Amino acid sequence: MKLGIFRSLLAIFLIATIVSCGSGKSGNDVSNNSSFQTLPAVNNIAANQDKIQFKTEGGAELFAMKPEADGAKLVDGKNQELARIKAEKSGKIKIKNAAEKVLGYVVSEKSDWKLKDANQSQDLYILRRQNDGEYKLEDAAKKEIYRIQARNDGFDIQTPEKNLVYQVKVKNGKTSLRKAPSKTIFSTKSQLSPIAFTCFGFDVLTREQQAGLAYAVNLTGGK
Repeated sequence: MKLGIFRSLLAIFLIATIVSCGSGKSGNDVSNNSSFQTLPAVNNIAANQDKIQFKTEGGAELFAMKPEADGAKLVDGKNQELARIKAEKSGKIKIKNAAEKVLGYVVSEKSDWKLKDANQSQDLYILRRQNDGEYKLEDAAKKEIYRIQARNDGFDIQTPEKNLVYQVKVKNGKTSLRKAPSKTIFSTKSQLSPIAFTCFGFDVLTREQQAGLAYAVNLTGGK
């Protein structure tokens, strides 16, 4: 009788010891997993983000960028594909149309973003970040097309003569492209840095080129 009680108590002790050790290990694992999961996400157009919608002042979707695993797809307001933007392993951004024809590339170099032709043999336009935090868009001959001047709530897109072309304004989580203080061309509430959004105000570029340049600027740290 006493021997049976002793064996029962011993078994309970052993089980309790095993459970205690196992619980300690699981606790560490959970802590490690929790730390990993709370790492900040990279702030760019990533595949796990919702599509970036650009809407008119009336609320209609004008166009959108739909994130994909290796880039983004540019679609119009009817969800028809206009272009594919692909981030290559080399760091270049390739722009293709819906028929898979290469339209050009964007190459990031220090504080410059170069928009190149389909053969990568010629610079078409260059967006340059200045030492004072301003930006300039130049053509292949390094002639200034736009100057982008920072404001407290966004940017002004100006001609070389400092005539205002567009304003980019950030307010209440919405970034807008405005022709005048009271006229909004389109806006977005999606994640996109203000200077990347500003690329959509460069009228000398096609919509596909604007989207490719905006993607590259947003990806490589344009503020």
